[in-house]
Amino acid sequence: MAAVVDAMRAFFAPSTFVIDSENPGDVVARENLLDRAMGTDRRRKSSEKLRRGRVPADGLALVARDEDGHVIGTVRLWNVEAGVDREGHGVPALLLGPLAVDPAHEGRGIGGMLMRAAIQAAKNRGHGAILLVGDAAYYERFGFFAERAQHLVMPGPFERNRFLALELKSGWLNGAAGMLVASGRKLAMPPLKRAA
Repeated sequence: MAAVVDAMRAFFAPSTFVIDSENPGDVVARENLLDRAMGTDRRRKSSEKLRRGRVPADGLALVARDEDGHVIGTVRLWNVEAGVDREGHGVPALLLGPLAVDPAHEGRGIGGMLMRAAIQAAKNRGHGAILLVGDAAYYERFGFFAERAQHLVMPGPFERNRFLALELKSGWLNGAAGMLVASGRKLAMPPLKRAA
């Protein structure tokens, strides 16, 4: 019954939303949305170790906004090295996450639109592959599969069947093996003022 009610709500709910670039004014709204959608334990995940102290990849932090401009969805991609290739060189890639939609707006296709926009933006910027940890049944429709990440590992605990990859350039991850490491720009911290 709950599924029927949710489907009816989605059908009759206004579907006006836009995908936009995240801006500095979105930080509080994004963090609150992530806490509501994913819980505060989200900061303990292995993916968070790769994001901590870093900024998202250039042009790859997106939000969904409702008709009043409020943030109702978010997705970000982060620069990582996906292990090393056969010659021992780091394999540049992106790590997607988190993807979240405000629970009050679920079932309206917002998550799918954010995913498609993020994938297209990454392609447009010339990236070779995107990795993520998530529900295979959801992400396979976007082309993500565990087989493409089979020789890669996350720092810290992760579920192998939820570690997925999408090649934006055919064969990009061929021969890539080892641990993902953060490679993006570090978050600039304001200088500390010392007491006199």
